[in-house]
Amino acid sequence: MILKCIRTLAVAALAFTSLSSFGQDLIARQAPVDKKMRAIDSVALQRQIKLEQSQYPAYSLYPTWDNKYVHAYGKEVVIPDTFRVDLTGFCMPTDSRKITSKFGPRRRRMHNGLDLKVYIGDTIRAAFDGKVRIVRFERRGYGKYVVIRHENGLETIYGHLSKQLVDEDQLVRAGEVIGLGGNTGRSTGSHLHFEIRFLGQAINPALLFDFPNQDVVADSWLYRKRGASRSLASQASSAVSSGNGEINYYKVRSGDTLSKIAKKQGVSIDQLCKLNRITRTTILRPGQILRYS
Repeated sequence: MILKCIRTLAVAALAFTSLSSFGQDLIARQAPVDKKMRAIDSVALQRQIKLEQSQYPAYSLYPTWDNKYVHAYGKEVVIPDTFRVDLTGFCMPTDSRKITSKFGPRRRRMHNGLDLKVYIGDTIRAAFDGKVRIVRFERRGYGKYVVIRHENGLETIYGHLSKQLVDEDQLVRAGEVIGLGGNTGRSTGSHLHFEIRFLGQAINPALLFDFPNQDVVADSWLYRKRGASRSLASQASSAVSSGNGEINYYKVRSGDTLSKIAKKQGVSIDQLCKLNRITRTTILRPGQILRYS
């Protein structure tokens, strides 16, 4: 009887040992599978993030995607004190260089964009890569207009068109034709109303783009929230421009010459001219942005 019990215990112990070894072997085999699955999950997550980015440009900044209202952002949006906007890849919305009405107060109301002289039927293009948010008509306002959101955080508005050539939720490339110039809505003559907004805040387009010369003022522009301290904006600007290999800019002041700027920044006049595609005889204007490194 005792011998039988010993034999039973021995068989049980052997079976337990075998199961334990099998379990360890199973865990060992499963480990690479789990690792592979985690890698697949990570790839899937990255794909999902890229998909969301393509579907909703600047989705990390904007709380919603709205196809109805131009000014769709209220208390939900968090506006940073400073934000550097990438201006590379910009395309002029029109070949016109003539500004007929500037940004600012006009007849007791705020004019939140620039009016550029165009004729009915003139080609209007997307300023940056992006996604069309709104294609609508507003009889007492923009007329036929298009709103595009861009990856750099900006939204551009093209008003008083005679015809819209894109659809809502359509992806567009910089320079792609989105409409034709017109005189629709609250307008007294054919022109393009070109508006730039960041999280709903209107920005003077002339601060970013040089329409007479058909170019951007710099490769990037620092947005500063109203009420934010200038020292904070300066710190943000310095943080961007002080690193190794970073691009640096100088804002021209009254009385500045290429010689003075070159000496102050420790560069040559020829380097300034090359970086900014200007010549030694180019007339500088106060407020102009020059790259010096």
